[in-house]
Amino acid sequence: MLEFKYDVQLLISGENLDEEAISDYFIENFSGDSLLAVGDEELIKIHYHTNEPWLVLEYCASLGEIFDVIIENMERQANGLKG
Repeated sequence: MLEFKYDVQLLISGENLDEEAISDYFIENFSGDSLLAVGDEELIKIHYHTNEPWLVLEYCASLGEIFDVIIENMERQANGLKG
């Protein structure tokens, strides 16, 4: 069994986005690993493993428009099922 079940990937479109501040928020407020928050002031790509993907979506939506959202169940994938 994996420690963190869900792989969350998405894009955030907005203004004055700060990848360092976003990364810090994730580290301080979410339980997970494999964080990737890269981009510029108008577009940030997020990749994160967590057991609470809804919290990631809620936070990211508060920063701007979210799109290209992918949430994969890595536990199912590990068992040969569709994620």
